Amino acid sequence: MFGFGMPELIIILVIVIVIFGAGRLPEIGGALGKSIRNFKKASEGKDEIEIKPRKDSDDNKNS
Repeated sequence: MFGFGMPELIIILVIVIVIFGAGRLPEIGGALGKSIRNFKKASEGKDEIEIKPRKDSDDNKNS
């Protein structure tokens, strides 16, 4: 796994706990999981384009 062994992963985990605190770890993990899921969904190659018409009510009133 990227050349990381167990001691390196433990050191990284300790540094993350010191920086962010134990209370925010679930929040950070959830955000990381959502971002990975969105990246996988975007990289699947489905071309989905969402087209929403703009409401130009102000432009139509001035014309």
